[in-house]
Amino acid sequence: MTDTTTDAAASTGTPVTEDSLPSYVADFLSTHDPATTPRLEFLRARFDAGLAWVQYPVGCGGLGLDVAAQAIVDAALADAGAPDNAPHRNVIGLGMAAPTILAHGTAEQQRQWLRPLWTGEEIWCQLFSEPAAGSDLASLGTKAVRDGDQWVVNGQKVWTSLAHEASWALLIARTDPTVPKHRGLTYFVCDMRSPGVDVRALRQLTGEAEFNEVFLDNVRVPDVNRLGAVGSGWKVTQSTLMNERVAIGAGAAPREGGPIGFLADLWRQDATSRTIGSFNSLMQLWVEAETMRLTTERLRQQAVAGTPGPEGSGSKLAYSQLAQRVSSLELDILGERGLRFDDWSFRRPNLDEESGRPSGYRYLRTKGNSIEGGTSEIMRNIIAERILGLPGESRTDTTTPWNELPR
Repeated sequence: MTDTTTDAAASTGTPVTEDSLPSYVADFLSTHDPATTPRLEFLRARFDAGLAWVQYPVGCGGLGLDVAAQAIVDAALADAGAPDNAPHRNVIGLGMAAPTILAHGTAEQQRQWLRPLWTGEEIWCQLFSEPAAGSDLASLGTKAVRDGDQWVVNGQKVWTSLAHEASWALLIARTDPTVPKHRGLTYFVCDMRSPGVDVRALRQLTGEAEFNEVFLDNVRVPDVNRLGAVGSGWKVTQSTLMNERVAIGAGAAPREGGPIGFLADLWRQDATSRTIGSFNSLMQLWVEAETMRLTTERLRQQAVAGTPGPEGSGSKLAYSQLAQRVSSLELDILGERGLRFDDWSFRRPNLDEESGRPSGYRYLRTKGNSIEGGTSEIMRNIIAERILGLPGESRTDTTTPWNELPR
């Protein structure tokens, strides 16, 4: 966002309420006709008018309203044929970076990053996991050493989705190795265009390179790009991780959205493969998918309002298991036809093509659901300890300085 932009809601001098929201949206559309306004110009104006995330504060793309009011905005803009911000292309930015920046960023950081993030002008990735620090993220070894008003970062990250397209990255690094592992971490935003950032593609089971490994060689990060206090990185990281799990397990989807929609469409379109057994399995999965969608809607609203909780781990775990069972049944119904695959070549994925990929692709891709965003085993630990209140595992590494831990 540039200094010359203004928030339309603030400039009127009259706060927008939920009752006045429909007329406010209508006024916005009267001066920004989607049919004649260039897409990016429209999206920028929508953000400035507070219609990006209505629950966010004025000046941050919102109007300070209840999150439920977003449905009013979305419906009116959809009816007018307005463009969206292609959320599938910036899932980390929208689902993880934005709420973290809102919760922990300064006013200047919010001003700098939220607008181009929401419009899709800047893609975000997440530099968290490392080859020796995946499930146990707090043991990470990427180090950041202060040099005046900058930090010099060295290390390696892995499983970094969208790193090859990203302008910015959420980065967690170790700034004090002499204290226990959770206390010596600091959270930064790293410019992926910086010298020393080396992105290398990783081929996955589908044949595609959806994610990457990233090497950081004397990468300089300005201290003004730090989120939170020095040493409080784990607290900020928890905000990101809880939003990540909600984004994976409780994303906004219509009825029969996602994997269950592909399965239901196959059943309706292919009468030759129908059996009583597969019908019973389909109905069980359909009910589970719909139950999960309705249950997680409240969780999703809590997350976009800035209050995600550990319950997101339950949704993430349930989604992973359900998606794998749905894709497995889809292959069972197809039989030998399910063995077909359109393209095994080593390539970057086209996110706009995903709905047209074959069943075999979905079956292979869902195997990653139980790993990405925290493994299913870690999700079960979080559910047991933080939701059910069961005794935690016996550990000695939480009080020992990180540099004294065996590696």
